[in-house]
Amino acid sequence: MYLLEIAVFVCGAVVMIYELIGSRILGPYFGNSIFVWTSLIGVILGSLSLGYYLGGKLADKKPTVDSLALIIFLAAVFIGVTTLIKDMLLFWLQSNFADIKINSILSSVILFFPTSFLLGMVSPYSAKLKIDDLTRSGSTVGNLYALSTAGSILGTFISGFYLIPKFGTNKLLIILTITLIVISLSLSIKKKFKIKIAALIITALIWGTINQIEIINKKNNFIDTDTAYNRIWIYDQTNNVTHQTTRTLAINKDHNSAMFLNSDELAFEYTKYYHLARYFKPDFQNTLMLGGGGFSFPKNFLLKYPKATMDVVEIDPIVTELAKKYFNLKENPRLNIYVQDGRVFLNKNQKKYDVVFGDAFSSHYSLPYQLTTKEAVQKTYDALSDNGVVILNTISAIDGEKGEFLRAELATYKSIFPQAYIFPVNNPDNGDSVQNVILVALKSKNVPNFKNTDNDIKTCLSHLWNKNIATDMPILTDDFAPVEYYINKTG
Repeated sequence: MYLLEIAVFVCGAVVMIYELIGSRILGPYFGNSIFVWTSLIGVILGSLSLGYYLGGKLADKKPTVDSLALIIFLAAVFIGVTTLIKDMLLFWLQSNFADIKINSILSSVILFFPTSFLLGMVSPYSAKLKIDDLTRSGSTVGNLYALSTAGSILGTFISGFYLIPKFGTNKLLIILTITLIVISLSLSIKKKFKIKIAALIITALIWGTINQIEIINKKNNFIDTDTAYNRIWIYDQTNNVTHQTTRTLAINKDHNSAMFLNSDELAFEYTKYYHLARYFKPDFQNTLMLGGGGFSFPKNFLLKYPKATMDVVEIDPIVTELAKKYFNLKENPRLNIYVQDGRVFLNKNQKKYDVVFGDAFSSHYSLPYQLTTKEAVQKTYDALSDNGVVILNTISAIDGEKGEFLRAELATYKSIFPQAYIFPVNNPDNGDSVQNVILVALKSKNVPNFKNTDNDIKTCLSHLWNKNIATDMPILTDDFAPVEYYINKTG
C-alpha cells in the first residue's frame, strides 16, 4: 500500500487549490489586485516554510502514522472553519480597515495560515515515517517532495481549468474538507474515529445547507458564481427614493454594471457620457467597446443609434452568458461579441473604428494594466478612422495623491493623441474627489467649441475640466505601469 505517498500527493494538490480559491474568497471584498495575490502567496509560502521546519522537528521526536493523520484532520477542520467564518470576517475587516494591503495580509493570515502550516508539515513528517534505510534517505525524501510538487501542479491546473468554475468557492472548500478527512481516516481509522465521522457528517450537512442557500438566493435573484476569471455577484435592490429596482452585476466586489428592471435608461451616470460620441464624432458608424460586463451601454447604444454597429470585447465568456440570462442581452446583427483580452484584440485588429469606448475593469483596484500603457494607446490610435474618438471611463481623483493614476493615464494619451480632455462625472469642480472621470482623446487636431443644443450632451460638456492639471506623472508603458499602486491610493 502506498498510503503515505497518496497522502503527500493529495495534500500537495490541496495546498494549491486552496491558494487559488483564496483569491475568490478575498475578491468580493478587496478586489483581485496584485496586493491580494501578493498577500496570499506570501502568507501561504511563509506558512508552508514554517510547517516544513516544525514538521521536521516534530518528526524527529517520535513519529507515528496516527499523528500524521491528526495533522491532516486538523487541516481539514481549519478549511471547514474558513468556510463558516470567511464572510463575517472579511466584512468586518472591510468595515474597519481602509487599507487594502492591511486587509489582504490580515485576512490571509487568519484564513489561510493554519491550514497551510499544517499541510506544510505533511511532507517532512511522511519522509521520517518512510525512511527505513539511511543509505536511501536522500532518494526517499526526494521522491516524497517530488510527489508533493506533482500534486501541487495537478491541483493548480485542475482548480483553474475545472474545479473553481464548476463548483464555485463554498462547495470546493467543502470538497477539500471531505478529501482531507478521508485521507486522515485512511491513514488511521481507529484513532479519533468518532470525531472524524462526526466531522464528515457535519461537512455533508454544510454542503446540503449551501445547496439550500443557493436555491433560496436564486429565488431572491441573488447569484453568486465563479468563472475562470472572476467571482461574480448578481442581485436586485430597490431605491427607497425613486422606487426603481436595479439589477447589479458585481465583478470581484465592485458594481461593474447595472440596469433598471422597468426602464431602458442607463442606471449608472458615467455611462451617459459615452453618448459624447455623437458630439465629437457625429457621423460615427463602426464602434468598439472594451469591456462588456452586463452590456448596459451596448444595449442602450443599439436602441439609440439604429444605423451604427458595435463590436464588444469581453474576456470572460461567462459574463456574457450571464448578461444574456439576467440583463436582457439579445442577439443583434449590429452587435458582435469577441471573447478575448482587450489588448490581444487591439494587437491583432485590422479594422477601423470611428469610436472606441473603454470600460474594462476586473475590480476598482485592478485595471487591466496592459490597456493603460503607451503601447496600448498607440494600438487604439491605429484602430481609429480619421477624426476618430476614444471615450474612456476611469475611477480616480484629479489632484493630489489620489489623482496619480488619472494624471499618468492622461499623460500617456497626450503622448499619442493631439488632444485629450477629461470630464469628472459626479463632482465637476472638485479635483480631490475620487469619482468616475471620463477621458476623451481626439485623433483630430481641430479644437471643439464644447457647445451643443442637445440637453443631454450639453450637461455632459458642462463637466469639462478647465482647471490646471499637474504634469508630474510619468507615461505608462508596458515596461513600467504601476497602475494598481496608483489606484490603491484612491481607496
